[in-house]
Amino acid sequence: MVKTAVEPSTAPDYIKEYCALGTERAQALGNRGPLTFNESAHVSQSILDCYHKLGFYVFEQVIDRSEIADLRTDLDATLARAPTDPDSNVDANGNPAIGKDLAYRSFSFAKPLSDPFGGTEAANGRYETKMSEPTPADDSPPRTIFFIAGGCQFMDSFLRHYGNPKLLRVAEALNGSDFTPFTDGVWIKEPGLGTSVSWHQDGTTLWHHPDWHEDIHGFNFMTNLYDTTAENALWVVPQTHKLGKIDIKKRVAKEGTDRLPDAVPMLVKAGDVAICNRQVLHGSFANTSRQRRVTLVHGFHLRTSVLGAETTFARKRKVRYDEARVHRSSQLISLAIDARRQRFADETPYSYGPLLAEIEKYRFSEETRETVLKNYNMYSLGL
Repeated sequence: MVKTAVEPSTAPDYIKEYCALGTERAQALGNRGPLTFNESAHVSQSILDCYHKLGFYVFEQVIDRSEIADLRTDLDATLARAPTDPDSNVDANGNPAIGKDLAYRSFSFAKPLSDPFGGTEAANGRYETKMSEPTPADDSPPRTIFFIAGGCQFMDSFLRHYGNPKLLRVAEALNGSDFTPFTDGVWIKEPGLGTSVSWHQDGTTLWHHPDWHEDIHGFNFMTNLYDTTAENALWVVPQTHKLGKIDIKKRVAKEGTDRLPDAVPMLVKAGDVAICNRQVLHGSFANTSRQRRVTLVHGFHLRTSVLGAETTFARKRKVRYDEARVHRSSQLISLAIDARRQRFADETPYSYGPLLAEIEKYRFSEETRETVLKNYNMYSLGL
């Protein structure tokens, strides 16, 4: 059972009841525990079986306290240097803001407690419905940062985390040794400000693929820097990764509420890492709680899913994923492995097969920070 010391909830009774019932369902699933391996250093089959059955799993206490402290420190330093609004070139102290020289906008802003994506064409229209939008406090800022794209450029600790050998072995177990990256980012839900994320399935590209299967759109790791509660957590509808493309509008309309009755909160503590199938139906509510939630997200694909796929990417560009694109994107994996090796010398680094012959090209240094890391998310492999 997950127990987290938090401040008392001030939510309305109907939300408290919904959270309590969801917590009971979540605790009954049995999809959590330490990340374990068998005698052959493969991920324990019981974990894989449970993940495939439900569509998500929580690995408990994968990241130790010192690494979590580094991640928190880097995050707060990044936010301190972020632009004050979408059009600003300076941070809150009047200094030049970070990220303004990058190819893509790094910091996403929205009105506190709003749903910035629901019912829009964002992410190829996958956010079909709009979530309820509570009224923020009178003294709330006009905008809050809710997402940082390409976080490894700002947080060396995130880059090192990306190269975690245990997590990369999970990626290999699910997607084969030639797995490819998806993308990454940092979701931020400040107390009383954090935005919602409308119910959605992440995949947008391969629903009608002739060889469609439940893992074709890949998976995400979700690493949490603070304990969550049912009020601020991601909510998941178990087993929906097996259903193909869901008519989300119809599903929400049938219930007459955005509080889907079969969803469960992904209850995690600082240092836990959840794994979530990108086809599972999931979303989150505006963070009206008193607790901060910060989740680092990075994902991986099957190479067979990516090669030859065509999708609409950032700035509405049509992109076809060929070997050159996959190779460029995959360089981040090798760079992250070396960045972690330099910090955690007692670990055995993961050996990433597709780029192993070129490993010397991707030693983490000030040079590769510019040539490989800068603008790496231009080459993300979204499906």
